[in-house]
Amino acid sequence: MTDVRNIGKLGEEKAIAFLRSQNFNILHTNWRYKKLEVDIIAESEGKIVFIEVKTRSSVEYGEPETFVSLKKQRFIVSAANSYLIENSIDSEARFDVVGILFKKNETIINHLKDAFYPMVK
Repeated sequence: MTDVRNIGKLGEEKAIAFLRSQNFNILHTNWRYKKLEVDIIAESEGKIVFIEVKTRSSVEYGEPETFVSLKKQRFIVSAANSYLIENSIDSEARFDVVGILFKKNETIINHLKDAFYPMVK
């Protein structure tokens, strides 16, 4: 496994631990629908939350949470719709991003609630 994949996996583990400490109930990690993937699916405050985790070891090119492109957002929304339909879930949904930055001997976590919204075509 490459360093990038190791950093990504470690970032997801840190995000899960953080979310649990914030009383999120983790339902799935790395949930897949066809070629689409959602990093974390959780419940919080009566909502189903679809969470994208972005991990970096520097901010040379920007903060980790800023790397969720519109294309990636569309993929997450599409996968979320499939998840909600497959599981007959009628709860309100939310899309969050968790940015993880490994900086020297510290881990910086930035949780953006309602980071993006489904786009209407």
